[in-house]
Amino acid sequence: MQYNYKYRIDPPEPLQEELLYHVDTCRQLYNNVLYLLNDADDIPSRYEVQGQLPDLKTWWDDLNNVHSKVLQMVVKRVYDNLSTLKAQKENGRSVGMLKWKPPREYRSLTYNQSGFKLKNTSGRPILWLSKIGEIPIHLHRDIPEDATIKQVTVKRDPTGEWYATFGIDVEKDPPEKPETTEEVVGIDVGILKYAHDTKGYAIESPDLSEERDRLDCAQRNLSRKEHGSANWEKQREVVARRHADLKRKRRDFLHKLSNYYAQEYDLVAVEDLDAKGLVELPGNSRDRVGAAWGTFLRMLEYKCEREGTHFVAVDPKNTTKECASCGIKTDKPLWVREHSCPACGFESDRDANAAWNILSRGLEDVGVVHSELTPVETALPVDTSVSAKRVVETGSPTLTE
Repeated sequence: MQYNYKYRIDPPEPLQEELLYHVDTCRQLYNNVLYLLNDADDIPSRYEVQGQLPDLKTWWDDLNNVHSKVLQMVVKRVYDNLSTLKAQKENGRSVGMLKWKPPREYRSLTYNQSGFKLKNTSGRPILWLSKIGEIPIHLHRDIPEDATIKQVTVKRDPTGEWYATFGIDVEKDPPEKPETTEEVVGIDVGILKYAHDTKGYAIESPDLSEERDRLDCAQRNLSRKEHGSANWEKQREVVARRHADLKRKRRDFLHKLSNYYAQEYDLVAVEDLDAKGLVELPGNSRDRVGAAWGTFLRMLEYKCEREGTHFVAVDPKNTTKECASCGIKTDKPLWVREHSCPACGFESDRDANAAWNILSRGLEDVGVVHSELTPVETALPVDTSVSAKRVVETGSPTLTE
């Protein structure tokens, strides 16, 4: 299995300048390759372009100062971007052409297969990069012993901080998914309550109002500065740090919540949401973006794979309208938060009813054996609310406040 491990690195001032020099050289190569492809009648293969790199080095001296694998990954980056545009065009989206990268938009370089080494010098972890040197690194968590590091991407964030992301392969296969599921759960995501599941948990969305207020204040201060001035650049870094704080707290919550569900259950059923399409709907788009449903589902999927848990994304159509007890559809406007079935009299929280429908569809789609009663037979009203702060490091929300 493949994973990414991200760590903070602390290059001293001389190495920061060297890293920036390498990144800018890669940016210029990216633009050069893009120019050659735009000027060509027939686009050559990526390996043909990579084969031209030795000839470029004969007159472009800066390329000789950058590791050869890093230069090859720059070419791959151009072709990957072209493939993305082609896929979007095939899906009917209107796309333009790739643009040249200005310095502010190109901030990383990648070592693939060679040119890097993780060392321990005098008890301190060090990341060695070819033609750059040794950089102190904060290994806040260990890389698995049976893992092979395939590549390292070094990136400078808009905040000015540097990070190294290790792409690793783990030889150990993930656990086999159980044929009989003892613990199953259906999850309905929302805005008022981030997640409502069939076990009776209603997880509140994390309160990021203070972080948003600080970000808004920093952005207003930035708007008052003269663009490009020293004060403007200093305030731009403040805005970047505010964005980073917001992102880190949101991702921390999502990681803990997804980790809890992946470890505690044999099967997790969710809605197959078109997160991007939902964001583009009119009204309340800021809250939908902040919810990061797509990120949560991606985290949950790969963690379920890692833990040997069944992950199933079901058709979200009518999960809110259908009654979890009898299946009769009842139209409910968004402001109606309770489900009351006119046919069978079943009453429940709106989101809890949707969660049971999601679980029922998930069990049907996967076709696994569930030893307990079906969700339709066991659906009960729930009103247990769990604060986002109670999603602790182990990922286990608690019922008691």
